[in-house]
Amino acid sequence: MRLKKIAFIFILLLLVLAGFYIYYNRQINRPPKNISARDFTIQAGENINQIAAHLQSAGLIKSVFLFKFYVRQVDAAKLLKAGDYHLSAPLSLRDLVALLAAGGEDKRETEIRFLEGWRIDDYAAYLADKKLPAAADFAVFAKTPISERPELREKYDFLADAPGAASLEGYLFPDTYKIFQSAGAVDLTVKMLDNFGLKLDEKIRADIARQGKTVFAIITMASLLEKEVRTEEDMKIVSGLFWQRIKNGQALESCATLAYALGINKKQYTYEDTRINSPYNTYTHQGLPPGPVANPGLRAIRAAVYPIETEYNYFLSRPDTGETVFSQTYAEHNRNKAKYLNP
Repeated sequence: MRLKKIAFIFILLLLVLAGFYIYYNRQINRPPKNISARDFTIQAGENINQIAAHLQSAGLIKSVFLFKFYVRQVDAAKLLKAGDYHLSAPLSLRDLVALLAAGGEDKRETEIRFLEGWRIDDYAAYLADKKLPAAADFAVFAKTPISERPELREKYDFLADAPGAASLEGYLFPDTYKIFQSAGAVDLTVKMLDNFGLKLDEKIRADIARQGKTVFAIITMASLLEKEVRTEEDMKIVSGLFWQRIKNGQALESCATLAYALGINKKQYTYEDTRINSPYNTYTHQGLPPGPVANPGLRAIRAAVYPIETEYNYFLSRPDTGETVFSQTYAEHNRNKAKYLNP
């Protein structure tokens, strides 16, 4: 009887601990609801108890106990810095502590420019070169699966049809931005997603839905077009060619996906390259790749939504001029390869 009682208590304790673990993880990863952008200040000399009380009063945390528990768990008590903070969106407890540990707001602004076709790693390298604090965890934040960022899916409806395993690759709109010198990865990401939402206007969204496509599929296609050709007209022609290949059950055979899978750009890929074992290899896998291979600009997005149908079946880009050379037959395409890629 005593053993049964001990076993019961042990099982009950395990259930309580499991329940607390689930509850704890939800609390540190979900931001408070209905919190708009606001400023918050940590005064010099404030201890963790005072900081926690002020955060709760401001509605930025749900529980003083959980805040203090998490801070001690990650050993961040001594890292919380005095300063002025601008919170552009509700933050989870985890992201809030990371922000407070990064330091207060530097009100000086700087201008940054992300180019069309850059990937998350390109963005991070650029921020590092500019010596901006956002570089520290930008790639980690942007590559985190969307399923682990429910606050983003709740705020941005264009993420609704993205697979849970997808990252923010493709949604970080390339543009020129003005940010505070001390802006963190979260602030910068929110700014870029806000911009994406504005660029993907109601007409584009309605036309995507009318075509029976998803935003995720369009952005994935647009990322290929951005990497494959230069002009918007050529992007629309290649878009029509690619969508037709998908309709016909053909492989896309996109060199942009090989570059992504191999991690290297080449003037011409070998047969061995086209055999690489990767879900992003559209020479061996039909349809679109699992997700965007870059962050496309508005021209590429429009081209993905509004393709041009032609008689062309093949294309290549001239290495010397960047011009797109189209052809109808495979024999013609081979002649163009011999002429422009292997002169």
